[in-house]
Amino acid sequence: MIAVSTIDPAARLRELRDLIHEYDYRYYVLDDPTVEDAAYDALYRELKALEEAHPELADPNSPTRRVGGAVLEGFASKPHRRRMYSLDNAMAEDEWRDFVTRAANKLERDGVAFDAPAFWVDPKFDGLALEIIYENGVYAGALTRGDGEVGEDVTENVRTVRNVPLDLRPHAARAGLPVPRLLEVRGEVVMTRQDFYELNERQREQGGKVFANPRNAAAGSVRQLDSRISATRPLTFFTYAVGSQDWGDGLAGPGWATHSAVMAGLKALGLPVAGQGKVVTADEVYPYFEAMGRQRQELPFEIDGVVVKVDSLALQEALGFTDRAPRFAVALKFPAHEAETVLKHIDVQVGRTGVLTPVAILEPVSLAGVTVARATLHNEDEIKAKDLRPGDTVVVRRAGDVIPEVVRVVEDKRPAEAEPYDFPHVCPSCGSDAVRGEGEAAWRCVNLACPAMLRRGISYFVSKSGLDIEGLGAKWVAALIDKGMVKSPADLFDLTEADLLPLERMAEKSAANFVAAVAAAKQSASLVKLIAALGIRQVGTRTARTLAGHFHDLDALGAASLEELTALPDIGPEVAGSIREFFANEANRELLERFKGIGLWPVGEAKPETPAVQTALTGKRFLFTGALPDLTREAAQKLVEAAGGVVVGSVSKKLDYLVAGADPGSKLAKAQALGITILSPEAFAALLGGLTRETATRKSLLDV
Repeated sequence: MIAVSTIDPAARLRELRDLIHEYDYRYYVLDDPTVEDAAYDALYRELKALEEAHPELADPNSPTRRVGGAVLEGFASKPHRRRMYSLDNAMAEDEWRDFVTRAANKLERDGVAFDAPAFWVDPKFDGLALEIIYENGVYAGALTRGDGEVGEDVTENVRTVRNVPLDLRPHAARAGLPVPRLLEVRGEVVMTRQDFYELNERQREQGGKVFANPRNAAAGSVRQLDSRISATRPLTFFTYAVGSQDWGDGLAGPGWATHSAVMAGLKALGLPVAGQGKVVTADEVYPYFEAMGRQRQELPFEIDGVVVKVDSLALQEALGFTDRAPRFAVALKFPAHEAETVLKHIDVQVGRTGVLTPVAILEPVSLAGVTVARATLHNEDEIKAKDLRPGDTVVVRRAGDVIPEVVRVVEDKRPAEAEPYDFPHVCPSCGSDAVRGEGEAAWRCVNLACPAMLRRGISYFVSKSGLDIEGLGAKWVAALIDKGMVKSPADLFDLTEADLLPLERMAEKSAANFVAAVAAAKQSASLVKLIAALGIRQVGTRTARTLAGHFHDLDALGAASLEELTALPDIGPEVAGSIREFFANEANRELLERFKGIGLWPVGEAKPETPAVQTALTGKRFLFTGALPDLTREAAQKLVEAAGGVVVGSVSKKLDYLVAGADPGSKLAKAQALGITILSPEAFAALLGGLTRETATRKSLLDV
């Protein structure tokens, strides 16, 4: 029986929590335990007894909360404050050199020096990417990467990861660092090889699921709906970057000018950092990569390459991002794992746009702990170029350790009876003649009523890339189509609970949830999501975002000419032609009319109109940095756009004005070096004031 002190329990609770947090940090992060297990256990039992005696003093970040809690019904989606980008890959040394050349050329065009740059290199973990959020130094949440913009809230599960600090304040005090108001750290949750082996042994003994590899085990453990199960899994977190941060008084960071300084600062704050990271020159990057390749099997955790980042944060900002990846970082990937197996036959699948895609059906083979039974073949030309024949022994590779592909035939093992493969020129689903356009590699079914196209198209419509209708997956879509209940995406919105109940495995609650999810998706659908969901050829989320930002609704988009479409950023003649082809199709127009009739008709955000009177700001390029005292960044940008100016995202020679508020960061120095006009918040206000006198319409600028 633990004796619970009645003398200032709040103070004793704080003392015990701080002690145990410190012991956990030394044990799980530093691998340097400073207290015997028996003494630790005694403190833990005292803490637990005190918390049970004083529930009014509960703390969600107490060490006792690492054991997990209530079971969730599902994970909520939550947006990242700053997008979590993917990385571009380099598979050979010349591709690494190409990356350096592209970065140098980009900076040279913008007038920024790139002489003898330093690079930060560290292992590329093979786990699950996470963002962990601290508010006022205390653990406040965690998100998976998701699609980069929205992730799953896994706060309770990540709280159970033992080497994730729940309180940064003691470490900040010890390191002489300020306590951040907001700090988002990005990293990877992994499972060590030894922990993976022991987990699988336990799973076998208990008759549970045996995992294929440590990555799957780590990802599956983080995504348990019962955080008590997550707490039993031996997970480890490594941080490798920061997202949004606020250090108070406008500080973007406590003097961090390089990525290496960021990593040292995160380590000082008690966050786990891989010990293999270091700063190197460009010539030292590839030798480091090769050395890590030789050592990878000796590391306690699995890696599939090395991540290289430009070390200077100022240069990182100058390089910026493409739509999917940073220009200042690249992943050097290890050579793919290869193995021999037999190509049993070639299966041709029909995609949502009618493309006939061949898939190799293989004799199952293990590659890096993953059993591979299928591999992509891309198109007819690839099959002919590799002379692939059913019955062949082939070399299969996991490209980038992820996507299986057939590399080549082992010709001396080819059976005498193996015949060249004839690619079908009819749709395997509906039997319609397939067509192959001039200059295209793919054969395509053009029958809009094709069952396979319908299944794939509606599955895409409801997926995360489309309207993201919760709980409505490909199996339900197939069942609805097979029963004749759904023949177009619009039919989903007419379904009732009574319609759904006759379906196999559809109970009353499931039917109610189904109808509610569809109704919620209709209510929350944005124009961006609906455009993306339509499955227009070559129109993904990025292009949908461009279109939704320019056109009021689908009627306006459908009426746009080729010239109007190609005038938009990132839309060339081919994409514009696909858009016009979609809206010219009568069946598609009927579908859109049904959407309008049921109220699925979102509109885009209104853009500020270009002023009828030309002003001194018309066509001028503005960039904002730092905090403005009486105006949000968004409001200031709208003022510029309303006056005919253009807001850009980075410093270059083409920039006309940099508006610099409090703590402006590296953009100010770069603009000064290029001779750009710098405006203080007061000068910016005066410029707008003079402009409004010139146009005699101050109200038109402020009412946007």
